[in-house]
Amino acid sequence: MPDTFLSNSQIVSAYREKTPGSGTLAAEAAELLPSGIAHDSRYLKPYALYIEKAAGPHKWDVDGNRYVDYFGGHGALLLGHCHPEVTSAVNDAMAAGTQFGANHPREVAWAQQVIRMVPSAERIRFTSSGTEATLMALRLARAHTGRNKVIRFRTHFHGWHDHMTAGFSSHFDGSATVGVLEPVAKHIVLASPQDLDDVRSILENDDDIAAVICEPTGASFGMVPMDAAFTSGLRELTARHGALLIFDEVVTGFRCSPGGAQQAYDVTPDLSTMAKILAGGLPGGGVAGRREILDHLDFDRSAEAGREKIDHPGTFNANPVSATAGLAALRIIEAGDACEKANASAAWLRERFNEILAEENVAWAAYGTFSGVHLYMNLDRDPVTPGNIDPALIPYEKLKKRNRQQVMKLRLAMAVNGVDLSNAPGCLLSATHTRDDLELTADAFRESLRMLRRDGEL
Repeated sequence: MPDTFLSNSQIVSAYREKTPGSGTLAAEAAELLPSGIAHDSRYLKPYALYIEKAAGPHKWDVDGNRYVDYFGGHGALLLGHCHPEVTSAVNDAMAAGTQFGANHPREVAWAQQVIRMVPSAERIRFTSSGTEATLMALRLARAHTGRNKVIRFRTHFHGWHDHMTAGFSSHFDGSATVGVLEPVAKHIVLASPQDLDDVRSILENDDDIAAVICEPTGASFGMVPMDAAFTSGLRELTARHGALLIFDEVVTGFRCSPGGAQQAYDVTPDLSTMAKILAGGLPGGGVAGRREILDHLDFDRSAEAGREKIDHPGTFNANPVSATAGLAALRIIEAGDACEKANASAAWLRERFNEILAEENVAWAAYGTFSGVHLYMNLDRDPVTPGNIDPALIPYEKLKKRNRQQVMKLRLAMAVNGVDLSNAPGCLLSATHTRDDLELTADAFRESLRMLRRDGEL
């Protein structure tokens, strides 16, 4: 990124002036951590915010600045930060012990809660993260079908293990990314995220496909949308060809609806992977699905079938504190209207953003589904009317195309105006965002567009 991004920008100067404490910590972190960060999405120039505390839809940085938060714990916090019931339950669990190295009652109650809420879940195995869950799902699919390959969609994200690196943000030809073995990459077959016929052709011409895995609302929580009709088509095709259908509900699970995207779309996959909301904002994941598939992890069922069992240890699987947080959060979601509130707030914000884009004569568009807001930044300058685009008709290459400098400046400008926008850029809404929060966000968006224009970015 050119030096002029930092030296000749009023936005950068205003951000530095507002966040000196974050700047100091970032300089220290740069000597200790690669790029000074612990997660790629937290990369920001000149530096990212350092947050000290959070509550509800807000968080405060080390300089005492308050922000309306749209990262939402990377999507884990449908109930907002520090929900009192979840926090109380976690405090009690912490006092009882954080790691027993043994079975405990909370994991049983947690599993019962998930199985009651998620249509595809007959059994569940807990993991420590979403990445581990998708890795286990692929292993289960291969063991159950006796096949080797998996179809996944370009731009869909399923964690960072070796099977899932090509085709997300690079290597769209399916070649191995750096550090990944080519034979591993060759067993992943990439398909177009907008073309069901592509999947049909692959399945008809390759009898070694064990499964199709997808983000059920589309890449990046619907940035490249996938609707109920598409997922229904996947369900029909996989069933016809003897392949499993895996929904990666790490983001969508318990967010689109209490039963996830599969409940909202009325499409039941064979396996579902979960994390984020599953563990109530603490580390934790899981893979759930049909009993006979999960039985490949079962000592007795595997012995009865005369087959080798899939091994699965994991120090923090079903950690008692994570189980407690997850159980508390899921009970609240099941009994209340958290999903509906978040979905309604996102719909309001998408509409307001589009009104502002039209008023400011910016040929972008806000769109999304459920509780997500995405910004189509229209780098090819196509004739776009805010609020009147159909993202399903826009090629995924354009929907995902970004000017990194423009995105970073938008995020910096929004921070200057009191909003922590996600790096997509966009918003993940929680049930705790109020109308005042949304109005502040809309005002910040308008002022940020004007700041971008003054900086020569629009």
